[in-house]
Amino acid sequence: MKALCFHEHGSEEVLRYEEVPEPRPGPGQVLVAVKSCALNHLDIWVRRGWPGLRLEMPHWGGSDVAGVVARVGEGVESWTEGQRVIIDPGISSVEDEYTRRGEHSVSPGYHILGEHIRGGLAELVAVPAANLMAIPDHLDFRTAAAPLLVTLTAWRMLMHRARLRAGETILIVGAGGGVNTMATQIARLAGATVFVVASSPRKAAQALEMGADHVIDRSRVDWGREILSLTDRRGVDVVVDNVGAATLGTSMKAVARGGRIVIIGNTSGPEVQMDIRYIFGKQISLIGSTMGSHQDFREINGLLWSGRLRTVIDSVLPLREGREAFALMARSEQFGKIVLEP
Repeated sequence: MKALCFHEHGSEEVLRYEEVPEPRPGPGQVLVAVKSCALNHLDIWVRRGWPGLRLEMPHWGGSDVAGVVARVGEGVESWTEGQRVIIDPGISSVEDEYTRRGEHSVSPGYHILGEHIRGGLAELVAVPAANLMAIPDHLDFRTAAAPLLVTLTAWRMLMHRARLRAGETILIVGAGGGVNTMATQIARLAGATVFVVASSPRKAAQALEMGADHVIDRSRVDWGREILSLTDRRGVDVVVDNVGAATLGTSMKAVARGGRIVIIGNTSGPEVQMDIRYIFGKQISLIGSTMGSHQDFREINGLLWSGRLRTVIDSVLPLREGREAFALMARSEQFGKIVLEP
């Protein structure tokens, strides 16, 4: 089969569209013929690599997958060939106290499709049968695949970790990324007042279209000062920060006393120097979050399929043009998800 893979970590130049061994479904697994797979910034980080990341090479990413059941492994009776499915990208390799109470993403045995194990940037992928969910006949594959990882992440961080409530205020640092476009919608659905920091007039307009109440264009104003001005210097109850080193200091100034900052990424770097006086002086809670449970996955797809949350797709490209898609995402020019199709 064909895959968009790499044999060593590095820039987009290490990506190759080539023949790789076809996976076989083991006991309890299902082989899925991939029809659509969306990119995430996670795919960039995995391709670049980091200390301690050990992958079987060649490796290929891809966490957001929709396709058709091609073959079932031993012991699988719940799925048959030809069924249209999506894949929950959070795969539990062990059963422990966390998985038993539904907190799969906290378990040390939790793996992400495309990160720790080969993903959907290929023609075929083998996954546990428990990670499949049937999709409605009216839904096309690209729309089904595009929002999976980002909506799962946004739902868990806002509803379970930050415990966002109706009537609260929230600041989302960044407008164009997949998590942030879904976080904007979920926060509005929860009844919060949503502030968004955008990097350009175009993305500011798009954030408003997504449902933001107020958008701050950081290319024109200091967003930290502006959020304090807009809130009569109170700040916001919750800040979503997936940028890290470049923004966390300002996020700590922008959050209200007793507020929460949810940290879900580090696109500008993982190492942060901070003034901890803000943490105890303002009684700020710093909250980490990532991915979600199988139940979260079912809930977010119910919201997506009912139209209460809207899938945002920037562009669709053939898998063989994956190198160009990675470069586009690295430049942060997209608004919404980039989808690749074999």
